Amino acid sequence: MERRYQINKVKNLVKWILPFYLFTFLPFHAVAQDEPEYRAEIGAGGGLVNYLGDMNGSLTSNLQPMGSIIGRYKMNPRMALTLTVSAGKLSGSVSDAQTWYPSQQDMKTSFSNTLVDVGMRYEYNFWPYGTGREYRGARPLVPFVALGVGGTFVSGDNSKITANFPLGVGVKYKVSQRLNLTAEWMMHFSLSDDLDGIKDPYGIKSSGLFKNTDCYSALQLALTYDLWVKCRVCHNDRD
Repeated sequence: MERRYQINKVKNLVKWILPFYLFTFLPFHAVAQDEPEYRAEIGAGGGLVNYLGDMNGSLTSNLQPMGSIIGRYKMNPRMALTLTVSAGKLSGSVSDAQTWYPSQQDMKTSFSNTLVDVGMRYEYNFWPYGTGREYRGARPLVPFVALGVGGTFVSGDNSKITANFPLGVGVKYKVSQRLNLTAEWMMHFSLSDDLDGIKDPYGIKSSGLFKNTDCYSALQLALTYDLWVKCRVCHNDRD
């Protein structure tokens, strides 16, 4: 009798809990899996840029401000193509290089140039990126790697246009359904040894794609907003 009483008690409890669950939790679950996906992001960022070359050999010396405009096309929750247009300053001095050049008496000892960088890069997220409510298994915080190709323009004491290859890492965080925060560090390997106005200071010509060329790194924080709702009635991977 006692056992039957306990069974009936459990049944009555289930009768009360089940309707409450159906009318309370299921609607929220359905809504949670029904948020729209967005194809693109647009936003801006700011940070610090650092020159590395014949007049500086440290990642922490001569940090200069930099600003960027960002557009991102999301191929899927793991991959994206990002276009950036950035502007900042590159500066350095011979004293920061901690070396002596044979032609140092005849060469300039410091420089400060304006930098404009336009680049396109491919980004790969280690996990699917999103709120988790628009794509099953997506995470609001994911690390990523990026690589691409870009153009570098510097002006000041000397002007130079060259190509560069950005390579870096970062973290994306979903602040809200349509707002994204990105922290990243990118190294830009240029094809020129003349961004600082000094070429082959040892008097020895170099050969090779990146042999003795100047580069610059950028540490940036960016905020972007989601645009362009993805079609739900189409084939998601082919629309």
